Amino acid sequence: MREADLILDLAAAASTAIHFNDLGLDPVALDLGFFQLKWYSLAYLAGILIGYWYLLKLVAQPGSPMARRHADDMIFYATLGIIIGGRLAYVIFYQPEILANPLDILKLWNGGMSFHGGAVGVSLGILYMAWKEKLSWLRIHDYVACVVPFGLFFGRLANFVNGELWGKATDVPWAIVFPTGGDVPRHPSQLYEAGLEGIVLFLILAFAFWKTKARYQPGMLVGLFLLGYGCFRFGIEYVREADAQLMEFAARTGLHMGQWLCIPMILGGLYLIATASGRRLRVEPVAGGASVA
Repeated sequence: MREADLILDLAAAASTAIHFNDLGLDPVALDLGFFQLKWYSLAYLAGILIGYWYLLKLVAQPGSPMARRHADDMIFYATLGIIIGGRLAYVIFYQPEILANPLDILKLWNGGMSFHGGAVGVSLGILYMAWKEKLSWLRIHDYVACVVPFGLFFGRLANFVNGELWGKATDVPWAIVFPTGGDVPRHPSQLYEAGLEGIVLFLILAFAFWKTKARYQPGMLVGLFLLGYGCFRFGIEYVREADAQLMEFAARTGLHMGQWLCIPMILGGLYLIATASGRRLRVEPVAGGASVA
């Protein structure tokens, strides 16, 4: 009886809910016939470029763990890490059937990227650059963590424009009926993630960087990022619909794949924050000179 009532309530809510098609959004930003530029691609580009701009602002402050030339290299490694790590993790954890046709892994235009995999890819790029240039890999992670929310923000907005990765059925006033989600009003979970993982997480890290001595405690900023992202993503998954191919997995384990992947992030973040004060050190500017902390 409750299920029948819920279906009737959702049907009634659908008649008054916002319909995605009425928003006038199109996944394609520019269509020249022979060439299409999608908002998803622009989101990646915006995240990388604005992140690079902000990273230069951070690096210009006293006590930076790297020079401007290192920041330039970091963007190259980060971009590779995002693409390779994000795609491989998506295939392995979310759609392993793609492995039956390995060439399909390269078809990025069909969508399918994992943030968790992208984060691992960027981390490996940082480790390589730090080893090659003899820099502090943990402090570089701190600085790069501060710019990641830009990419998360634009990426989630692109998910919304694409009408994908929507939330569970709901009757909240701002529910949206997505074309691929059936005639059911759903949580616009992409916008929740853009707000929490993008805006709120950025503000937390910006406050910690500019208003505290967090950047002189190696691991503090990246720890805040891991904890913040992990908690936000874990919570939002409760109102986000699981990927169609992972519905059975979610029902069997009690958690979405995204939540399972967030658990090590949360634990790692807590560890780094708890131990950061013990790593406090006198930080020298990259160019040399007196200690600044």
